[in-house]
Amino acid sequence: MRIARPAASAAETLDPASSLSAYEYLGAIYNRVVKLDRAGETVPDLATDWSANADATMWDFRLRSGVTFHDGRTLTSRDVRYTFQHILDPETASPQAGPLEQIERIEAVDTTTVRFRLSSPNAEFPSLLTAYQCYVIPEDSAADIGRTGIGTGPFVLESFTPAGQGAIRANEAYFDGRAALDRIEFFSIQDTSARVNALLARQVDLLSQTNLDNPTARVVSGSPGVTVSRVENAQWYTIPMLHTSDEFADPQMRQAMKLAYDPRAILGTALQGTGTPGWDNPVPPQLAAFVDEQREYDPEKAKSILAKIGREGFSTKIHTSAYEPNFTAIATAYASQVKQAGIDLDITNVAADSYYTQVWMAEPLMVSYWFTGRPIDQLLNQIFRSGSGYNESAWSNPDFDRLLDEARADMNDATRLQKYQDAQRLIVADGADMTPVFGDRLVGLGENVVGYDEYGFEFDYMSIGLKEG
Repeated sequence: MRIARPAASAAETLDPASSLSAYEYLGAIYNRVVKLDRAGETVPDLATDWSANADATMWDFRLRSGVTFHDGRTLTSRDVRYTFQHILDPETASPQAGPLEQIERIEAVDTTTVRFRLSSPNAEFPSLLTAYQCYVIPEDSAADIGRTGIGTGPFVLESFTPAGQGAIRANEAYFDGRAALDRIEFFSIQDTSARVNALLARQVDLLSQTNLDNPTARVVSGSPGVTVSRVENAQWYTIPMLHTSDEFADPQMRQAMKLAYDPRAILGTALQGTGTPGWDNPVPPQLAAFVDEQREYDPEKAKSILAKIGREGFSTKIHTSAYEPNFTAIATAYASQVKQAGIDLDITNVAADSYYTQVWMAEPLMVSYWFTGRPIDQLLNQIFRSGSGYNESAWSNPDFDRLLDEARADMNDATRLQKYQDAQRLIVADGADMTPVFGDRLVGLGENVVGYDEYGFEFDYMSIGLKEG
């Protein structure tokens, strides 16, 4: 199989702890201790089972026996301990170090048992080990893992060039059986149009990290030998209102911005219906923890609030970019909607290469996105907790933070779920991040591709294959 992916920087690495772009390689050559299923539930991967003490401050994971790394070494608890020590090392600068900061100590209890001791209770701790930065690497491998890619996964690395081509081949000794594909070749093509043209010319079989806009998807669907696969609700689109800005520090202003638009209209106009209305709840409907909390849509009420707080005829910029194909369509649809409430938004396009360095978390209003597929505890803590480095709106609410702490300490599944759902309601009512829509990801692929399955941004490498002939 031939896969086209965007070209990354020359600093691209296969070290899972710090990688920001090599997703296709990571999912093929590594495994995690545990992983997520489509409902957001934590299920076994390298671990067969796990358990906690009474207050969820100590977690034991039991590993599969007989699993080997690609270089022949046997997986042990020491490798898992080393993996997480590497993630937590400040010099690694891993994005997952923050969510895992509760870990006080990691112990290799015996060959197949690893123990995590936490500084505070967390009944959802296993879910934090499902992040893609948590792929397990061999002990003492940090110095060269970024280029060797030695893991336990269903494929073995053949070659890797940062921002360039590479290849992987099937792991004949994979513990969960051999993959259907013998080999995968990766091609780095920076421009989206060039990637699509490569697919149309049948030079590649699948486009990775490429969400097709609707017009392009129609072209692909109508072309011989290629088609479009839809990954439902895979893109979580946000419009963060910077909580620290003069424009959106007032909760009544944020309420007006929400009341002024109808997510169903944004979905229909910007995405031509390919997704689900968000109603400002960041939890995607497919997650088991999702609560259906449809807020009001009332532009007249929004206009009344603006008059009450002295913001009648409010005007500001909404920033967008070609970084993602649907950003500008969403910004345009939102700006059109809120005009009914007397809100005037100037759509401001910014270069893709500076959008997330100069606009994100700096400008008062912009369009952003995330991949879905995060466990509920990580989603809420990493992106909405006060002070988090990924909190794109800089929203801070002590009641929300307290709910998250109480949920983590609650060992009862039903009451813990209720706390996470209450946290969602608080985001809808007071939060500074609007979620207009969850968009379906439209993936271009050849008609010869079978078994394609994707969750978040990861392929299921054990199901994907090519038709014979």
